[in-house]
Amino acid sequence: MTHSRKVLVLHGPNLNLLGVREPQHYGADTLASINARLSEQAQAAGATLEALQSNREFELIERIHATLDDGTDYIIINPAAYTHTSVALRDALAAVKKPFVEVHLSNVHAREAFRHHSFFSDLAVGVICGLGARGYEYALAFVLSQPVKTP
Repeated sequence: MTHSRKVLVLHGPNLNLLGVREPQHYGADTLASINARLSEQAQAAGATLEALQSNREFELIERIHATLDDGTDYIIINPAAYTHTSVALRDALAAVKKPFVEVHLSNVHAREAFRHHSFFSDLAVGVICGLGARGYEYALAFVLSQPVKTP
């Protein structure tokens, strides 16, 4: 028996300000428009998508923990500033053993030196950076191309 693929998209701190915050780095898309496009893309593929943005590390960690029991197959995460600081988020992702794709709107390697290190990249199935909001769509296309697991 197969089940519908379930994808969780996590957006880290300050991503609620997309569209107004540093558009030269992050573009003009709002988080609502990004999530709407992702929902349409998932629905067209028969998948379920949930998106959560939080400025609170513990909320992101608790949502990752919940994937142990809620049928989530894949995670797409833009940890934002937590990319460079959060061992706790890294440990949560490692603990649940869900495959995930790390996404960054800007090219973190072309920015300040502190942004060049990620606590997540070595655990991620893939990393997409510098492609703006389209990076999320590419990550979802990849996830949707993966074989569906049966429970």
